[in-house]
Amino acid sequence: MGTKPEIKAVDKSDWGPGPWMKEPDRLEFEAHGMSCLMSRGPGGHWCGYAAMPPGHPGHGKHYNHDVFSDVRVHGGLTYSEECQGAICHVPKPGEPDDVWWVGFDCAHGGDLSPAYARHGSMWVGDEYRDVEWVKTETAYLARQLAAIGKEGAPNT
Repeated sequence: MGTKPEIKAVDKSDWGPGPWMKEPDRLEFEAHGMSCLMSRGPGGHWCGYAAMPPGHPGHGKHYNHDVFSDVRVHGGLTYSEECQGAICHVPKPGEPDDVWWVGFDCAHGGDLSPAYARHGSMWVGDEYRDVEWVKTETAYLARQLAAIGKEGAPNT
C-alpha cells in the first residue's frame, strides 16, 4: 500500500485520428467525497474507478458481491482490487492508502476501442466513450458507492 501508481506512456501512433489523440491517458479527481481515477485499457478504451476507504461495506469485496447489486454503470462493474499497478493513487494527507478500487470499462459491445478500430474491428454504430463521458460515469459510480457507505448494505 502507499506505492506510487505504475503509469506507462500510451503509444497512440497507429490508432488513427480521433478525439483520443488530444485526451490525456489518465485522470485523477474526486467525486462525492471519493477518490476516482480513469485509465486507458489495452485497446485505448477508458476504464473508470472509484476508491472505497476501509470501513466501507464494499471494501475488500468482489465486484459481483451483493453489496454492489444495485450499482449501475456502463457495462456493469468489471473490476475490484486493492491499490496495485496503474489502478492506484498517492493519497492526499490524511486519506487512507489502503483503499479498495471498484470500476468499469468501456470495451463492451457498441463501444469503440481506438487501438482495435484501426484493424477494421469497428462495427457500424460503435461509439467512442470520450474522457468527459467517462468522467461523468465515474462520478456516477462514486455517488452510488458513497450512498452505500452512508446507508450500509445488507448481506455484507
